[in-house]
Amino acid sequence: MELPELQARLARTMDERGLWPADSPWVRPAMESFPRHLFAPDRLWTWNGHAYVLVDRATDPAVWAELVYGDPGDSTITQVTDGLPTSSLSCEDVVADMLDSLMLEPGQPTLELGAATGRNARLLAERAGPGRVTTVEYDPHLAAAAAANLVATGGGVDVMTGDGALGTPGAGPVLRVIATYAVDEVPWAWVEQTLPGGRIVTPWGRLGHVALTVAPDGQSATGWVQGLATFMPSCGTDQGLSWEQVRDAQLRADECPFGRDLSVLHQDASLLFALRVIAPDLRIRKFYKLLTAVVVPRPIAWVSTISPDCASANLAPAKF
Repeated sequence: MELPELQARLARTMDERGLWPADSPWVRPAMESFPRHLFAPDRLWTWNGHAYVLVDRATDPAVWAELVYGDPGDSTITQVTDGLPTSSLSCEDVVADMLDSLMLEPGQPTLELGAATGRNARLLAERAGPGRVTTVEYDPHLAAAAAANLVATGGGVDVMTGDGALGTPGAGPVLRVIATYAVDEVPWAWVEQTLPGGRIVTPWGRLGHVALTVAPDGQSATGWVQGLATFMPSCGTDQGLSWEQVRDAQLRADECPFGRDLSVLHQDASLLFALRVIAPDLRIRKFYKLLTAVVVPRPIAWVSTISPDCASANLAPAKF
């Protein structure tokens, strides 16, 4: 299939699943006007069952296109560092959901943390208007690529290289803040740089994203968890044990079955939220049909595994 056909297929799937936000009708035309392939680099990454491998557009154009336009819940990995993904084109459904949560209005000054490919900043600018969006990217190579993509698709966005946790020191206050990477704690600089009544949307703890409203006195921000999705952490964050470390761990003879289907527990959003609050070091990941939970950075981690057929589960301490 050609790129326009794949783009149309993705849009139809979003429509069939009710993923286009009804309360933000501007989101769909913006996302369709600036499709994913305009921002995807020529070299992408995919998991082959053992490691992330390169897919080059020049040699594998069909595979490349399918990686860009997969399922609405599929992200497109655009950078891998030391064997782990460090940048991506976010899932189409998550992009739409987060833009909806931001409640962005025309003319509102907006700050984005994590430019990545530049697509999200372009979508923000399509709504807020030219000169109203600033995006900050920690990685200078990504910042340069995002800036080039934004110029090629209309310009009007200020791209800065720096630590997103600091926001934009010295710049004027904004009414909207949105991050494209997960934080364990919302940086206070984001609250300080947001006007009272302004809105902050950010992935939180790799659980999902939250939408916070800054209080009238500017001394706090409160809100709700809006959706469940896993995001990459901020640069320099310990991502915990690799899948290979967990997969190859040997269970002890004195361990016994947990007795519960962990896949069911993993679908309990309230449980995941509670675990996120009381055990912030806990990392819960789903990898294909296997579910793992590890505590980092302690030298002894609890690892829970579930078999591919969900027939058995174990909760076991493992030393790495």
